[in-house]
Amino acid sequence: MKTRLLSGDALIIVDLQNDFLPGGSLPVAGGNKIIPMLNRYITDFHARRLPIVATRDWHPINHCSFESFGGPWPPHCIANTEGAAFPTALQLPACTKIISKATTQSKDAYSAFSDTPLNELLHSLNVKRLFFGGLATEYCVLNTVKDAIRFHYVTFILEDAVCAINQQPDDGHDALLTMKRLGAIPTRDEAIER
Repeated sequence: MKTRLLSGDALIIVDLQNDFLPGGSLPVAGGNKIIPMLNRYITDFHARRLPIVATRDWHPINHCSFESFGGPWPPHCIANTEGAAFPTALQLPACTKIISKATTQSKDAYSAFSDTPLNELLHSLNVKRLFFGGLATEYCVLNTVKDAIRFHYVTFILEDAVCAINQQPDDGHDALLTMKRLGAIPTRDEAIER
């Protein structure tokens, strides 16, 4: 089924940061391969003057999610470091809205709606439908999509613009099934009307 981009649509790029890409401290294998597709979506949304939001982990150096502080992950996406930056290959326009999450030491956040102004921002822009891409499918994408549905946004998952860590081989696949079961609409580049 074809999908036409409309007023009230927004593109949400979840945590496409250097530390989550090959060579980073917490890499998603193949995560860099979705950048060209994300750039294509960015071009489509920007050409129609539709909002583009890029979310990011923006951790303090002693964040609770880090192994040395009792968490499950190696240090990653420490605020104001190269690892926390968006890759230069990701062609974000100057008007991109940036949402930083998990910014305090004592609280982790897999969802970009968790203790951030994302929902308020989207309401202020009269956004009704969200299109999600980014990293990683079974963590921050899944949890942000769950909250988007809970907040009653029409929610699309860009299946060709997400990538999973896959600690277990089917984690990404299972996360996509969960999102669809909750009401997210799967779509791909070829289904977007141009």
